[in-house]
Amino acid sequence: MLKTMFALMAGLAAWLAAGAYAQDAPYAYPIHDKFKATVVGTPQALQKALPEIPLKEARLTVFPGRRAPDYLWYEAQLRYAYAFQDQPAPLIFIIAGTGGAYNGARTNALGRAFYSAGYHVVLLSSPTLPNFMVSASSTGVPGEAVQDAQDLYRVMMMIRERHRDDIGVTGYYLTGYSLGGFNAAFVAWLDDQRHEFDFHKVLLINPPVRLYESMSILDRMLQSIPGGMDNFNSYYDKVVREFNVLYSSAERLEFGEDFLYAVFRQLQPRDDELAALIGLSFRFSAANLMFSADLMTNYGFIKPSNVHLDRNSSPGDYAKVAMRLGFTDYFHRFFYPYYNARLAQPISREAMIGRMSLERIADYLHTSDKLFVMHNRDDLILGNGGIDFISSVFGARAKIYPYGGHLGNMLYAENIDYMLQVMGNPARWH
Repeated sequence: MLKTMFALMAGLAAWLAAGAYAQDAPYAYPIHDKFKATVVGTPQALQKALPEIPLKEARLTVFPGRRAPDYLWYEAQLRYAYAFQDQPAPLIFIIAGTGGAYNGARTNALGRAFYSAGYHVVLLSSPTLPNFMVSASSTGVPGEAVQDAQDLYRVMMMIRERHRDDIGVTGYYLTGYSLGGFNAAFVAWLDDQRHEFDFHKVLLINPPVRLYESMSILDRMLQSIPGGMDNFNSYYDKVVREFNVLYSSAERLEFGEDFLYAVFRQLQPRDDELAALIGLSFRFSAANLMFSADLMTNYGFIKPSNVHLDRNSSPGDYAKVAMRLGFTDYFHRFFYPYYNARLAQPISREAMIGRMSLERIADYLHTSDKLFVMHNRDDLILGNGGIDFISSVFGARAKIYPYGGHLGNMLYAENIDYMLQVMGNPARWH
């Protein structure tokens, strides 16, 4: 019944949003092309000026006694970062996006924004990052929304306990961007059942609505490679060569969110090649995810189950195989059969896809007044009806910008100001 109501409300929400655009001051983010915005992001001069903060890195043993795969021995402990105020303050957990690390550029920027506003901050990697998968995932196979939320929740409680005597906490907050926003929604849903944190507010930044649909969109972007998929190997080799040049001259540069813009600056691709570059960036994340999950479970998806890789092994041809596989391959050939075999009652692929969607908790998202969302009308990871779902479910708690692509405008000064406005300024609470 509620889904039917959401559908009827979607048109009204779109009409109201259009009226809001007509009345609000023009949005001045300068990049209107969704692909270019996604790759280029926000020009430095238009970003919110954020000072450096006393960020510290730490390691956590989540599962004592767990042995990491020999090849991934260095991922045995979960890495995270934190910065605490010198007086009692609210604490905010920040979850990175797909394949994103706790110390990635976007995660760090959000940490600086909220710390500067008076929050204690804890920065967490995505459950799809190999370090999290090996050290903190209960299955080693990410993507199941509730399971990933449970894994994040466990980590949050352990971090809280570790630092309980170090700081005074006046309340808990939560945010995440891209897949991290999707994760944050399910963590909030879980917390409203367990009440460990009782988050005051939760902000979802550019989350996917239907995870499988977003995965499919990202996979199809590689079809924009010059010469088509038949030219994948040469295009991949070209980008990797440029990455190696950048990596040799950089203190830290990893495949993922930082990689995308760095390679863009080096390659200067044509506008019609931007989709391919975005697709390739996410393909690196998918390859790392799939290979790590395969090693964690010895499933035989990429590496034969009778082959052992030790810490001195080279991934060799297995890495090439992983790069030719997409998120949807992972779902159909690994994720679905893996989880379906572990359910008390097996379900169809369509039902499993439905579990990987914000629609699964639509009632909660609609009725919980602590959840807010920021999104872009032209976000390229949203399929048909995605932005209408966001508008209808969140209503006045949704801030939808007219453009910005996927996270392109996240660090734009106006966007950062809105985040802090929605979550509240602790400096005013003392």
